[in-house]
Amino acid sequence: MKIVYLVGLGPGEAGQMTARAVEAMERADVLCGYTVYVDLVRSRFPDKETYTTPMTRELERCRWALETANRGKSVAMLCSGDAGVYGMAGPVLELAEEFPEVEIEVVPGVTAANSGAAVLGAPLMHDFCVISLSDRLTPWETIAKRLRCAAVGDFALCIYNPCSRHRPDHLRRACDILLEDKSPDTVCGWVRNIGRTGQECAVLSLAQLREAELDMFTTVFVGSSATRMLGKKMVTPRGYETK
Repeated sequence: MKIVYLVGLGPGEAGQMTARAVEAMERADVLCGYTVYVDLVRSRFPDKETYTTPMTRELERCRWALETANRGKSVAMLCSGDAGVYGMAGPVLELAEEFPEVEIEVVPGVTAANSGAAVLGAPLMHDFCVISLSDRLTPWETIAKRLRCAAVGDFALCIYNPCSRHRPDHLRRACDILLEDKSPDTVCGWVRNIGRTGQECAVLSLAQLREAELDMFTTVFVGSSATRMLGKKMVTPRGYETK
């Protein structure tokens, strides 16, 4: 069967993978993906053929998956979270026009926005934006514009890729932009290694977040003006209590 399954693994922990994701991996002849993601499930499928590439070689990986499926092997392309949220669903579907006989099936997964929010409480209960601070594919000027618009609109935010070795100051720069319209006391939180060994989290103010030293394995949440700490949980009220 000529098919590529675009599989969202969720955070990577077995209990947070959907049954449909597991079924797709069981059906596939080959597991394909970024090395870290394939390693998350390798012990579960020790006899499966695998194909991995490091970061920055995403298109090579996508094309290989389509070419392999076109030769008759079913392929599961593995992505963390959801394949359609900063994952490989987009590039595979773009390239798939060159392989009209290959079927594409997108298998949804639990995103870092969802799983991280669950750790902190309910920070995304009302309207929110998801913004990546990685400027490898998106110019910083565009990212800055989106941050300003989200702040002016008083959205809660979920921020992916807050910092890396090559861009250690991006989170600080983002916080400076948000502080133009948001209070320094705005309730924020972060979760590192969501659903994996070594998971840790913290709730802090926007001013404190500006000074935090985080990494690519961390997802950041910035509250709206309505976000509150209720006990130890970060909550953005929907407004039911005012009706």
